[in-house]
Amino acid sequence: MELAYIPSPSQGVLHLGPIPLRGYAFCIIIGVFVAVWLGNKRWIARGGRPGTVADIAVWAVPFGLVGGRLYHVITDYELYFSEGRDWVDAFKIWEGGLGIWGAIAIGAVGAWIGCRRRGIPLPAWADALAPGIVFAQAIGRWGNWFNQELYGKATDLPWALKITSATDGRVPGTYHPTFLYESLWCVGVGFLVIWADRRFKLGHGRAFALYVAAYCVGRFWIEYLRVDDAHHILGLRLNNWTAIVVFVLAVVYLVLSARMRPGREEVVEPLAESEGEGDAADAVDLEKGESAESAAETEAADSGADGDSGTGTGTGTDADPEKPADSSEPSEPSESEKVPADEAESAKKG
Repeated sequence: MELAYIPSPSQGVLHLGPIPLRGYAFCIIIGVFVAVWLGNKRWIARGGRPGTVADIAVWAVPFGLVGGRLYHVITDYELYFSEGRDWVDAFKIWEGGLGIWGAIAIGAVGAWIGCRRRGIPLPAWADALAPGIVFAQAIGRWGNWFNQELYGKATDLPWALKITSATDGRVPGTYHPTFLYESLWCVGVGFLVIWADRRFKLGHGRAFALYVAAYCVGRFWIEYLRVDDAHHILGLRLNNWTAIVVFVLAVVYLVLSARMRPGREEVVEPLAESEGEGDAADAVDLEKGESAESAAETEAADSGADGDSGTGTGTGTDADPEKPADSSEPSEPSESEKVPADEAESAKKG
């Protein structure tokens, strides 16, 4: 008896008039916005310019969508090119089917083009974007819930996923919600990368490599639970082998990069650094100009004070502005210094 389960949506698309709103596409769009928003904050914190992450994402996202679709179509070609199938369906990306391996690989090509145009190192940009990418994956996996796809083996656990659709080989029942497992795993990987980046100052692509390695670990055991059709090699699903190979490559890169290029990039965006130096120089010039102006005002004030004080003769009267203070002309004697004329005449006679 089923006591609890996760219900599936009755439909994966809502119609706003003639416009279809598909849950799968909506989840991808939200994920892209989250990745760019978080990546922008991390890029600015590392010394980059606002908007650079979004500018490069304009290249990376379309390449990633094409790469993800190509990987899915190539690895599941029977869904589109076998007898009774319509190859046109290979272009209907809104119906689901994106391979993360192809999305990251081809998306990196687009990111490389964008970084090259901006003159910044791709590894530094990838480090800033790594947690945002894995959070975007966590959100995007809920698109599989809307499409009732990519579930695991049958189970009666309380968190089992209830499948109600019977199309494309589905059998109604309760199954492991592998989309939910992967979504939660991706959230954990995102926080792991953020913590490790702060703790160990990861640089030169090592934060991105850590994300790839940690994701592959979870993807391996989640892939093992899935029951959808897939190619098998030596008893393992193709995506299991892909996870193993990519995990090894990511770990090798982590080790070699740490030995060859330890530490973190000091400058991630040279243009931002030069602009910062220019602003600092302008500030210094402005400060010097203000200091010179202040000195000139002080000198003028001192000169004015000296002119007003004069050199006087001690009588308390203002000096004649037309005569220099040190004039050598004799001054008129005061009344007390004058000798009466009659006294002077008497003295002569005596």
